[in-house]
Amino acid sequence: MDTLRPLLDFAARHRRVLVLTGAGCSTAAGIADYRDAKGAWKRAEPMRHQVFLDSALARQRYWARSLLGWPTIANAQPTAAHHALADLQRAGWVSALVTQNVDGLHQAAGSIDVIDLHGRLDTVRCLGCGARSSRQALQDELAQRNPAWLALRAPSAPDGDADLAAQDFSDFEVPACGQCSGVLKPDVVFFGDSVPRERVAAVRTQLAQADALLVVGSSLMVYSGYRFVEDAVAAAKPVAVLNRGRTRADAVLTLKVEEDVGTALAAVCAVTPSPLAN
Repeated sequence: MDTLRPLLDFAARHRRVLVLTGAGCSTAAGIADYRDAKGAWKRAEPMRHQVFLDSALARQRYWARSLLGWPTIANAQPTAAHHALADLQRAGWVSALVTQNVDGLHQAAGSIDVIDLHGRLDTVRCLGCGARSSRQALQDELAQRNPAWLALRAPSAPDGDADLAAQDFSDFEVPACGQCSGVLKPDVVFFGDSVPRERVAAVRTQLAQADALLVVGSSLMVYSGYRFVEDAVAAAKPVAVLNRGRTRADAVLTLKVEEDVGTALAAVCAVTPSPLAN
């Protein structure tokens, strides 16, 4: 508990905290993360937005790997960190919850009004007509069209991907949109794409109303999340990070705690009274 005392003091001093989460919240659910403790890539860089748009073969490769990787996301259960943040939101301490993750586990744990900064992997969007549909429904169709691929085995990779290499992806069948025959894409922000402006504006509105910013389980190497640290610092709001390893924001932090996120957040829950008790 001594190592968590600074975090508990931070929680006691700041009663309305915007929380920004990253992959470290979901690793205990079996979902792989992108970076190591030094902030470097653990594997090849993931799919880039323009590559997906420009190359039919890249789309075949993406969906073939996703056919094998999706079950990891679909079957994942919320971790202790997700449940603790839902409890802290109900207690009023978490004034807003923003996540860089695309797995939907915050909502599964009971959090409400979550701002999914990078979208949700359980939804598919047509790039032609904009229609949205279920990722699980697409999974069923992918499996029906490509039954032989289901016998392949590959380690899980971040965000519903799988490390399936050395395959000829050219014969993998990818369905088109049922409404306009357009290209289907997971409803997430790929690397090289931009977070929709309205989501950024929504986070900034919530940050303006918060007393402080707490980053949980993120190295902040991606600017889409780091920008809110810059905003908090510019507004003279304290910034704390709960994350093991190097982060992009280390030089400007008010507090850094390198402990297990689930254990640490459970400790914050234990000392944070519910409004019903007041």
